[in-house]
Amino acid sequence: MGWDAEPVGRAGTLHGRFEEQARRAPEAVAVRCGAGELTYGELDARADRLARHLVAVGLEPGSRAAVALGRGTEVFVALLAVLKAGGAYVPLEPGAPDPLLRHVLTEADPAVVVTEESHRVRLSDAGGRAVVCVDSAAGAVAAQPAGPPTVATGPDDLACVFFTSGSTGLPRGALIEHRNLLAAHRGWRAVYGLRADDRILQTASLEFDVFTADWVRALCTGATLVVAPRNLTLDRSADIADLPALVAAEGITVLELNVRTARRLRAHLTASGGALPGVRLLTVGAEKWYLDEQLGLQRLLGPDVRVLNVYGLAEASVDSTYFDAAGATGGEGSERVSLVGEPFPGARVHVLGPDGGPAPGGAVGEIAVAGAGLGRGYLNRPDETARRFRPAAFDPDGRVLLTGDLGRVREDGVLEFTARAEAVVGPVDSVRATDVVKRVTAAAAAEGVLRSHPAVREAAVAEVEPEPGRRALVGYAVTGPEADGADAWSLSAHLTKRLPAGELPTAVVPLPALPRTRAGKLDRGSLPLPAPRDSTGPRTGKGGSGGSRGHKGGGGKAGGGRAGEARETGLTGCGWAFLALPFALAAWLLTDSFWPGSTDLSAVPDTYSGWFRILYLAEWVSFGLGAAFLVAGPAVIARYGRPPGLSIAAHLSVFWLLASWWPQDNLYRTSSPTDWPRQAVLVYVFNIALMAAALIVARFLAWRPPSERK
Repeated sequence: MGWDAEPVGRAGTLHGRFEEQARRAPEAVAVRCGAGELTYGELDARADRLARHLVAVGLEPGSRAAVALGRGTEVFVALLAVLKAGGAYVPLEPGAPDPLLRHVLTEADPAVVVTEESHRVRLSDAGGRAVVCVDSAAGAVAAQPAGPPTVATGPDDLACVFFTSGSTGLPRGALIEHRNLLAAHRGWRAVYGLRADDRILQTASLEFDVFTADWVRALCTGATLVVAPRNLTLDRSADIADLPALVAAEGITVLELNVRTARRLRAHLTASGGALPGVRLLTVGAEKWYLDEQLGLQRLLGPDVRVLNVYGLAEASVDSTYFDAAGATGGEGSERVSLVGEPFPGARVHVLGPDGGPAPGGAVGEIAVAGAGLGRGYLNRPDETARRFRPAAFDPDGRVLLTGDLGRVREDGVLEFTARAEAVVGPVDSVRATDVVKRVTAAAAAEGVLRSHPAVREAAVAEVEPEPGRRALVGYAVTGPEADGADAWSLSAHLTKRLPAGELPTAVVPLPALPRTRAGKLDRGSLPLPAPRDSTGPRTGKGGSGGSRGHKGGGGKAGGGRAGEARETGLTGCGWAFLALPFALAAWLLTDSFWPGSTDLSAVPDTYSGWFRILYLAEWVSFGLGAAFLVAGPAVIARYGRPPGLSIAAHLSVFWLLASWWPQDNLYRTSSPTDWPRQAVLVYVFNIALMAAALIVARFLAWRPPSERK
């Protein structure tokens, strides 16, 4: 039977496909971790015996078994054993926090837990289920007869349950069948060109869907799966410099990384001048990855390495689309877009409008995925299954998964990823609502502009709730250690110059690092709130990352420059004085030429003449400052982030409020009190204009962006 045909019976299962490889090349190395390795024949035989043992302790066909084992070869024995016993595995990281372990075990309610003695206590206190520790049960397992248990399984049987939390909420179990993952495997095989001589590196944690994707790609192809000794997703202390060395030592040809790890790798290779010798394919996913990042990594690795940006959800068997950087060009704007390309064979992608039907070409809408990789739905959550897995007359299968992500199909047919809506605006009734799409699109545009600043390494823009009932769009930026002067205010000015006033974040908060979830994705709930308007805390530099985990109550505030608050321009106080001085001197020297006798104090008693001299000096200085503000004031005004028209009016108003006293008072002093036409002109040119200027400045200061008016 050809691999591109729809398999039936045991051949249509994951373990059946693995068994084909074991029969074809039993001596080939199947999995390797450090010094330990198992051949296909050894892995198959050990999985058969453990499967018989699991059946003996109560794992029935169609039931679930939690697998909680550390990194090594034994975890693959356990996963295959559960499948051979007719069960579905629930991958569970044994080192996960206790609340997460309890939640998954309660939701999944597995009949058996497969683990090690060192984890028995933590995993056996959530119910009376059987616990099989592969180390202490090794003798009993070895005593089982050879060959798999006699269990009938097929393509439509449940293979695994991925617990995924998305952007918010507790993890929910996505139900994935054998046929779903085998359909994904056919797509990977076609796009990646998977071969039996490939050596595929696994860096992910057991609990994440990409862990399963890695072993399915390798063991259903006949390739070798090499497990990285360090978990690069969860182990934040792992040295990225170890990755290229491991790749070279193990002869890796294919690997997948999450976006955070790919960024670290790119920075390391750039600094060290290193490479990934022997690698022919690198895929990156799990988060928004910008085109300039993809192209930059492609240039570093060279034309012999394919660098793909992949997109998908666990509910649809991990990957649905991919974009190949080969032949792509960057140019201006590449730092603002993320291209996720075209569907894998067997997958389909739609962009939906507000009414739930296909959106017009080029319009931003909710991404929906469909095809043979689409799972059953969610465990124990019929309402959420009905909400996310929707009937769709426009799809050949009549069923799509609503991803909660926004994107658009460009004129060239390439899918562009905009953002995960709830990661930007929080929970909403419909991410396709026009208002939500507009808010998310504005945030995504601001994020792209923010990260285009040369000093910014990572950026995020999200709506937060600085105080109850008020939502605000806030930017967060991680700058490099060499980025002197890239403070909150300069970043706000960068945005102000490039975005419409109504789409500006109200503040930019510099952070040493963006908060991350266990999966390495942006943790929106842990983003700090910007400092309040009357804060006397730090307004420049690397604002602290401390703050409340949520956005609805008290907690720490991070320093941040607002796109609507002033501070000094590049001019210091002495700089302003130096700029104003020539204009003030000019006013002093020209006063008697323009208005002869205006400053003549010969008839004024000595008691009062000194006061008038101070007045004349104040008029000259005020004129000098006004002229200086006319020249240097735009930079100050721009920092407030007001609409362009209001900004120009405020700039000219401040100039007039300062500079007009010199001509006004001199004209009044040299005009006849009974020259009514002249007096009327002076009143309207100066007095009324000054009132109008004051009103404009008041309006300018009171203006609030739309995001703060809600």
